[in-house]
Amino acid sequence: MAVGTPAGEPTVGSDTPRQRGIATPDTLKTGCIAWVVKDGQPRRAEILSIKETKSGKQFYCNFDNFNKRLDEWVPVTRIDFTQEVEWPNPDKDKSKEPKAKKTTSQTKKAQVPKKGQKRPSKREQSIQSEAATPHPWSEFVESQQQRQTSSVGPDVDSQTQASADATTTPAAADDIEVDDKDDDVKKEEGEFSREEEIEKLRTSGSMTQNPAEISRIRNISKVQFGENDLFPWYFSPYPEVFSQEDVIFICEFCLSYYGDETAFLRHRKKCTLQHPPGNEIYRDDYVSFFEIDGRRQRTWCRNLCLLSKMFLDHKTLYYDVDPFLFYVMASRTDKGCHIVGYFSKEKESADGYNVACILTLPQYQRKGYGRLLIQFSYELSKIEGKLGSPEKPLSDLGLLSYRQYWSENILDLLMGYNERDDKVTIEAISSALAMTTQDVEHTLQAMKMQVYHKSDHKIVIPENLIKQREKQKLKLRRVLDPGRIQWKPPVFTASSRTWGW
Repeated sequence: MAVGTPAGEPTVGSDTPRQRGIATPDTLKTGCIAWVVKDGQPRRAEILSIKETKSGKQFYCNFDNFNKRLDEWVPVTRIDFTQEVEWPNPDKDKSKEPKAKKTTSQTKKAQVPKKGQKRPSKREQSIQSEAATPHPWSEFVESQQQRQTSSVGPDVDSQTQASADATTTPAAADDIEVDDKDDDVKKEEGEFSREEEIEKLRTSGSMTQNPAEISRIRNISKVQFGENDLFPWYFSPYPEVFSQEDVIFICEFCLSYYGDETAFLRHRKKCTLQHPPGNEIYRDDYVSFFEIDGRRQRTWCRNLCLLSKMFLDHKTLYYDVDPFLFYVMASRTDKGCHIVGYFSKEKESADGYNVACILTLPQYQRKGYGRLLIQFSYELSKIEGKLGSPEKPLSDLGLLSYRQYWSENILDLLMGYNERDDKVTIEAISSALAMTTQDVEHTLQAMKMQVYHKSDHKIVIPENLIKQREKQKLKLRRVLDPGRIQWKPPVFTASSRTWGW
């Protein structure tokens, strides 16, 4: 095996043999597979796109056995031209195109409804969509148990407290009955660890529901945001001219973006905003929360969506921000309130979702901020007197964050009931934590805490989970104080979807 080749089967390029030869920066083209230096090691990578920037030609590389979010634009100096390059096979690719087009045209013809055929109503379409959409929890667990991948690459555990974005399709209610046969087939809880899941996510595919979004090439190479340099993971629909810049500059207060450093510095001297443009509804010694109406602060909220899209794979909302409220978490310094993360929610959600999109910026991940965002969303649901749940399906890393929050809070609540020797039901857990019964049931199933015994469903607490939770409590973790929240559920008119004074 060549130096730097990750363990495992190659994932870039096709299985058919390719012609090899020596290439130059001018002859290297899209579809070639070359050796590119990543983290000090030469690695096999496929060239997906080429662009000219102010600093010269750059190549967008997809590295072998690496997650899509680790693709990056690399300069010519990082490509090893002393080794042979695998050239694409244009003849075979062209022969496949007519078949694909023919299949597409046949599919379109089949989808055209006849005049006499009755079209399903929107309600029927919604029911069919719900039935066809599996719950992300059980599907994710099964896929991760079946997947066995091994690779060598940079540690991406820093991306754990990441994004949780979703489409508007709710999850279908799964059957929650668990019998003894299923328990024998599934893995033991001790073999199911958070670290192993994160390791498997490094090379897993995206969970996006839009295939066209997967193929979009990341257009921004580097972002200077305050004192931090951010390296985007995904495509974001900034103006096309910014894709030619080596670095774009974003004001960390008003979120305005610039391609020229001089223009950005001139803006910073004039910018007077020192906190998110909304009402501060929570403050403690650690963080503050601001509530921003998307209708009242359209430009700021749109800029926030553009920023977050660089780290969310399947976020589809960029400009239509009027129906949403944005809750931004910020840390305070002498210079102002710096954005740490945020979550958005619909002003009026027909499905009862309390989160539409959630993100912790990369420089603040792995520090417990994601947990605070999730906790704050449920505290607002408690004040509203409603049961809340994030929009489904969750992203891969967002699912990990929510799963940990759900499991820890449910386990703490059950241990309290156990100490008092009280009986508890799923409905009682749901109302106490402001979680939907569906989320509670799937959490109990994933933790192997719900069993069927003597014609009755029972909740048990495994001894290993109790020991694991006691170890976690030894770590100092910050939590929000619900008594500090100064907030009342806003009332919106049906016509304007804005504040009803």
